[in-house]
Amino acid sequence: MAKIVIFVGSVRTDRQGIKVAKLFESKLVERGHTVSIIDPVESQLPLLDKMFKELESPNKELQKLHNIINESDGFLPITPEYNHSISSALKNTIDYFQEEYFFKPTGIVSYSVGGFGGIIAAQHLRIIFAELGAPAISSSLPISKVQDVVDDAGNLKDKKYASHIERFLDEFDWYVEAFKNQREKGTPY
Repeated sequence: MAKIVIFVGSVRTDRQGIKVAKLFESKLVERGHTVSIIDPVESQLPLLDKMFKELESPNKELQKLHNIINESDGFLPITPEYNHSISSALKNTIDYFQEEYFFKPTGIVSYSVGGFGGIIAAQHLRIIFAELGAPAISSSLPISKVQDVVDDAGNLKDKKYASHIERFLDEFDWYVEAFKNQREKGTPY
């Protein structure tokens, strides 16, 4: 159906986001999508000095990430909330690229170990992706007390989230298809 990129937003030792990424990977695969997970722990990108397009000889990892993002149809960042914002690891990963994001939708999933589910970080991420030309769908999916919602294997422990996830992904799929159809007709630039 579509190629979706999941961005993992945390590099902490006991991070919860990788569990959430596994959950959404399985849900997207069930819907027929091809999913790539971009994990800053695996990519080990240095702090941004030059964007991909400014590099004369990008390394293999950056070339691989460029290809994945460029060929994608939509983005699903999984963001923690650190000090009322997104993590520096997520921002660093996103900032290496620019045109690769154009005219593709973003569905934002946020989480926290507390009761607010990372909603402030989600709002910051909404602004960032809008600037990159990958506007966020109107809905977001905050996950409160994530440790009680998703297990280590990425299975849903709290079944009341099931309908929220399906509705969120229904909306995301709609935008992915709409943007994909329009990109096939051409883009403004």
